[in-house]
Amino acid sequence: MRSARAEPAGRVARRPAVLAALAAAVLWGTIGTAQELGAPTAAPATVAGVRSLGGGVLLVLLLVAAGRGPRVRSAVVGAPLALLGAAAAITVFQLGYLTAVRSVGVALGTLVAIGTAPVAAGLYAALAGRPPGRRWVVATCATVVGAGALLLGGGAGGAGQDPGAVGIVAGLVAGAAYGTFTTVSGRILAAGADGASTVAVTFVVAGLLLAPVLLTGDLAWVVTVAGGVTAVWLVVATTALGYVLFARGLSGLDAPTVTTLTLAEPLAATVLAVAVVGERLDPLSWVGAGALVFGLVLVGAPRGRGGVVRHRPLPRR
Repeated sequence: MRSARAEPAGRVARRPAVLAALAAAVLWGTIGTAQELGAPTAAPATVAGVRSLGGGVLLVLLLVAAGRGPRVRSAVVGAPLALLGAAAAITVFQLGYLTAVRSVGVALGTLVAIGTAPVAAGLYAALAGRPPGRRWVVATCATVVGAGALLLGGGAGGAGQDPGAVGIVAGLVAGAAYGTFTTVSGRILAAGADGASTVAVTFVVAGLLLAPVLLTGDLAWVVTVAGGVTAVWLVVATTALGYVLFARGLSGLDAPTVTTLTLAEPLAATVLAVAVVGERLDPLSWVGAGALVFGLVLVGAPRGRGGVVRHRPLPRR
């Protein structure tokens, strides 16, 4: 009988990290349906601002109430420039993604943004001397192709408008920004920062960066019953809880792997559309769903012995 071994600080078992990243993707997959059902007239940029500032402030308050205020302060003073970079990256991602969806439609905009994010994260890892490996390449190709078939086959709800250069470029910028956010956040956590505190501070800063949108945009949707319920869901579930789970995933996996796992988002959105909205999948969408599941299983399967990612400490200057 083997005795259980405690894992040193800074290491998270692979399986819980994979499940956390997938759970985050599932929560994010509800965003489109929640917005369409609860706030159909809200400007996407104001929704992004409410999500960011509301989620960040909520997390800070919860952490302070739980006696973890010192960890929040440590997150701020420990790597202020890195946190600012992560906040700027997630802000650019939200604005770029929403612009792409508005310009070229949900399907193509989502595909361009989420499909390029793992590529960006993998490129950053390669440039840092830590290439993700062949299995990640195969899994990422399968998930991107699967997401493309799922979305373009009509499984994500809506055909969208005619493709245009502005929307495509915005989607590419969003993907690169999300890959940047994942990479920077991963390095912050690898240096020993608290995950929930890092997420809280990052989104408070992102919300402040989006403050001009909140000050000049129409927020009347928030005070309606449906809009208020939607705002609470987006703040609590998709932002506060979703990104804490995301940070948990980053604590045990490298950035390219986590970014690939978040491609489960369109799969979750499709399941929700079928179960709640009553949409039906065509054959292409079924093929895409199968390819997506294959890629997610491949990238999430255990590697080697122990299933633990050992983070190397960042060099101190």
